[in-house]
Parts: sequence; C-alpha cells; structure tokens
Amino acid sequence: MELTISTPALLFSTVSLMMIAFTNRYLAITGLIRDLHEKFQANPEQVYVAQIRNLHRRVYLIRDIQFIIVSSLLLSAICMLSIYLQSQTVAQVLFFSALLLQIVALSLSIWEISMSINALKIELGDMEKQLEGSRINLFGRFRGDDDSKD
Repeated sequence: MELTISTPALLFSTVSLMMIAFTNRYLAITGLIRDLHEKFQANPEQVYVAQIRNLHRRVYLIRDIQFIIVSSLLLSAICMLSIYLQSQTVAQVLFFSALLLQIVALSLSIWEISMSINALKIELGDMEKQLEGSRINLFGRFRGDDDSKD
C-alpha cells in the first residue's frame, strides 16, 4: 500500500475533535472536584469521598487519553515527513502506530464514559434506595418480572 501525504493528514481532524472534547471533560470534572471538596469540608460524608475518588481516576484517565492522542498526532506528522522524504516503509509503520494509538485512546474513552455512569450511580444512590419499592429503576428501564407491561 502506498501512502500519500494526505492519508495521515486525515487523522488531524479526529485528534483535534478529541482534544477539544476531552479538554472540556477535564475542565468540567475539575470543577466538580472543587465543588465536592467544598461540600466535604462543610459536611464530611462518605458519599463525597467516593465521588471524588471516581472523579480523580477519571481526571488521570483523561490526561492519559490526551497524551495518547497527542502522540498519535506527532506520529502522523512524522509520517507525513517520511512520505515527503520518500521513505514508504517508515511512513507505513508510523501511520500504523498512529492509528493504533487512536484506537487505544478511543477504547480508553469508552472506559471513561463507563466511569462517568458509575459516578452518576454514586450521586443518585440515595434516590435509588428510596425508590427500591417502586417499579422505576434510575439506571434501567423498569423493575419487575413482567416487562411486557412497559
């Protein structure tokens, strides 16, 4: 397969969008951590500790995702340079590596999304306990044996 200089350039738009998305997520999470820290100082409850731990793990995961995405961008740029210097074998290895890094970053983003759902479960856990007797489940559709009544 012969790579052209525009092939690795296709990855640039994906990297830009992912960087914007994860920078926004990072800023939102750090704001939540600050708010929860203030709430914890005013009223030290275990639920705040669990939420802060979850958010802390997510911040580090987002940092790792951003590092991987930027590494992918760097490899794409070096790949373009290799194509310009007419070194197809090196360019193919670099392009493959850049794609692989994007796959890793996207996989980690799926993990971060699932951690986000767990954070909501922690936040709404007290409501779930109060609603245990009802058929409503906050994280599913309905409770009960007969789903045909839905």
